[in-house]
Amino acid sequence: MSNAQQIKSIVRSIDPVGDYFHIVFDAPTIAEHVEPGHFVAVAVGGTGSGMLLRRAFSIHNATAGDSIEVIVAPHGQGTQWLTAVSAGQEVDIIAPLGKPFLLPNRPVGCVLVAGGYGAAPMGMLARELRARGCEVEVILGAATQGKLFGVLEMTRDADNVTVTTDDGSSGLRGRVTDALPDAIARINGQAVYACGPMPMLQAVAEMSKAHGAFSQTAVEESMACGIGVCMTCVLPVIGDDGITRMVRSCVEGPCFRGDRVRWNDVHTVPADALGAPVVGGH
Repeated sequence: MSNAQQIKSIVRSIDPVGDYFHIVFDAPTIAEHVEPGHFVAVAVGGTGSGMLLRRAFSIHNATAGDSIEVIVAPHGQGTQWLTAVSAGQEVDIIAPLGKPFLLPNRPVGCVLVAGGYGAAPMGMLARELRARGCEVEVILGAATQGKLFGVLEMTRDADNVTVTTDDGSSGLRGRVTDALPDAIARINGQAVYACGPMPMLQAVAEMSKAHGAFSQTAVEESMACGIGVCMTCVLPVIGDDGITRMVRSCVEGPCFRGDRVRWNDVHTVPADALGAPVVGGH
């Protein structure tokens, strides 16, 4: 987090995109440090608000020396407030935060998988991978057509795009994992990158491993502070030494190796995790 800065940013623009909102923040001292997978923590509610916790968003795009962009789904009170701001309004942000995706040091086949607005960081990632000579397949999925994001952008940034929707309203009827084996096979995919809901990430990680591909997942955990203090975003991850530790998604993540996250134990402290309470202990 050495390059992270807290600034008062002016909202440059805010526009509806499908079921989401595309917000551009003025960030002249931040944008040049952004890498695919970084996120921004945004203060919501305005001065004197009772909403004390920041909201975290993957950075969709960054124009060096200029601005950063996010995609917001208006779910709860905080995101509803944010999607109601006006251009020219001042918002407090901290960025860039977290550890970004690890990029291959040689050209390999890469499959990018995203669910809903989990597609936000994938355009920037696809452009970076192709600049390194990688062939890039993208799978974009959502429950319905309105919840898809980034389809047109991805047709420019990737070599091939597959769309899936649960209800069949756009692309193939089904889930992203239904299209994943074929995508891996088409380009001899060795790396799979995923962003979206946690159950989707687990399914992608397991399928990638079954097909011999290395996976990285940008987890969706509540990151209230974004700087590793509040401990709301911890999850069990297996280290290089084989030991499970409760790590902070906002600092050690949000991008983790898919085969290292203990998906079935998320939101628990496994008994064998380092420092776990001893049952019956004092």
